[in-house]
Amino acid sequence: MYKRILLAVDGSENSLRAARQASWIAKASAGAIELVYVADFSRSKNTLAQPEGDNQRDHQLQQRLLPAETLLNGDGVQHEVTILRGEPGPSIISYANANAFDLIVIGSRGLNQLQEMMLGSVSHKVMKRAHCPVLVVK
Repeated sequence: MYKRILLAVDGSENSLRAARQASWIAKASAGAIELVYVADFSRSKNTLAQPEGDNQRDHQLQQRLLPAETLLNGDGVQHEVTILRGEPGPSIISYANANAFDLIVIGSRGLNQLQEMMLGSVSHKVMKRAHCPVLVVK
């Protein structure tokens, strides 16, 4: 049923809940997960010009991926990690649509209506533009 699952994570508690659901679905359908994190360095002011910035960014990426990777390893779910660069919503959509996933699993940050209207919701953007089913986990 769901053989190729894209799990988008950002290191938040909501993305860890999404990882739990994706793991359960992957185990139930003998599927594999592609764990995707989008590095949006345009919002990071303090590390761009510093020589040690690359090491700091790599450490931050590893810290954000660690909870989901630990969960998937513990559950014995086959997975691989992909780091994308850019704005999260469009990057996830473009990657998912280009790689024919069966399902996208993503956490919801739980923005209120005003925040969502002003900032936009990554999960909402993904739901609207993905070519496959999307599971948004709260």
